[in-house]
Amino acid sequence: MEDINGWLSFPLYENFNQDFAIRRFCPARLELEQGELEEAMNYEIDDETSTPVLAASEVDDFVDSFINMDDDGDGDGDGKADPNSEKHQSFQHFQEPLLMVNNDFGDELERSGSCEDFGVHEMVPSVEEVSHGVDQGLHLVHLLLACAEAVGCRDLQLATSMLSQIWASATPWGDSLQRVSYCFATGLKSRLSLVQNANGNGTMANCAIDVPVIAREEKMEAFQLLHQTTPYIAFGFMAANEAICQAAQGKDSLHIIDLGMQHTLQWSSLIRNLASRPQGPPTLRITALTSDQNLLELEGGMKSLVEDASSLGMALEFYMISEPVTPSLWTRENLNLKEGEALFMNSIMHLHKYVKESRGSLKAILQAIKKLGPALLTVVEQDANHNGPFFLGRFLESLHYYSAIFDSLEASLPRHSPQRMKIERLHFAEEIRNIIAYEGTDRTERHERADQWRRQLGRAGFQVMGFKCFSQARMMLSVYGCDGYTLGCDKGSLLLGWKGRPIMLASAWQLHNASSSS
Repeated sequence: MEDINGWLSFPLYENFNQDFAIRRFCPARLELEQGELEEAMNYEIDDETSTPVLAASEVDDFVDSFINMDDDGDGDGDGKADPNSEKHQSFQHFQEPLLMVNNDFGDELERSGSCEDFGVHEMVPSVEEVSHGVDQGLHLVHLLLACAEAVGCRDLQLATSMLSQIWASATPWGDSLQRVSYCFATGLKSRLSLVQNANGNGTMANCAIDVPVIAREEKMEAFQLLHQTTPYIAFGFMAANEAICQAAQGKDSLHIIDLGMQHTLQWSSLIRNLASRPQGPPTLRITALTSDQNLLELEGGMKSLVEDASSLGMALEFYMISEPVTPSLWTRENLNLKEGEALFMNSIMHLHKYVKESRGSLKAILQAIKKLGPALLTVVEQDANHNGPFFLGRFLESLHYYSAIFDSLEASLPRHSPQRMKIERLHFAEEIRNIIAYEGTDRTERHERADQWRRQLGRAGFQVMGFKCFSQARMMLSVYGCDGYTLGCDKGSLLLGWKGRPIMLASAWQLHNASSSS
């Protein structure tokens, strides 16, 4: 037991505290990727959310959480949340940044000449130690952390060595930790290839990654399987639709603009709910802001929806716009807005793609949306901090986040399920690779936490509209017949988690003072 505690306490962090005063920098490492440096300089960091330096005990908790994920549940194991309990009324305990390293800590790592200078090799137990009773899963997590630090400080030799050890234990057919480790190892390998092919000024060229091309049809199939087998996607659809129905009361003409629309999965239930209104169904127009490659598939899906709506006595029109989403697109003329119709903006796991490095792009989009005067803006996002300026911080946060998701898949689908393989390999593995391998404009999976979305939307002139569908969300979770899913509310946002770890957030926004003026 003393041996286990010895390497779980991470002497690496003690070495850091001593070496910070020395400030030893490697000349080669001073030529950091310009894109990442500029991102770090432009990134907004609020004092209230800056991350403290992790104590050794916190690092122990971080590693141990992967092996004892079952202990993060509510205790009763029914997967249901008590809406009156303090835990589920507020997710403030989720906002504790256990997984993130202090920004100075991450910067110091990336300026280091060699991970060995900071004792990275000390954090990984030997194979002999593992054979003496140390859990293999713990060993795998430590290998991932060591490899990430080696990649972060461009110690190519050590990173390659760590990867070879990870490949020996990680597998896409094993338990949840082995499978998520395989995805992260693949991402680390991609980032390592970028580092190896960095330009002379230290800038990483994302085109250097040799990534197998996944057909759009395969990605769409994986997304649909995720929608069918877990509540993560259906939760967002349900919350957004309920908010739209609530805000549409008393309105006879509705126009929904869907940002980044790739499918029509969300709209069947909304059409049924609107068609069954006591005052009669409204007329509905849906405009999809999409890419060129989605046009034919969306046309077929929307044609079916138009027929379904007609059979319910409801008029539905559908339009598509395949232009790039820029502030100049958001005009009444370009979007074909009509007088007298209530405008709704809908974003399902898409708004984070406009965050970019400095959030200036997101600010411009939100300001352009505000000028149109929408009745409601619905936002569904991954509740995670995957947009930090430093690679190591993003790696730690995303490792814990996706480990929770893979653990939920373990509870829902057998290990040899082809559906599970497609979800993990074609959907989540691609998200993981984008988060940890890419930089600059190619890194689009810039997920934010609920408090950051609240801050950005509030600054843009929006105020949150509370949900009234907590009971419906609980009923929806019961359909999946799987313990572990948890619900909570955080200052107007509805959160879906797995054993206490938030995974998805849903929120609805009105223009500031819109409710009082209507």
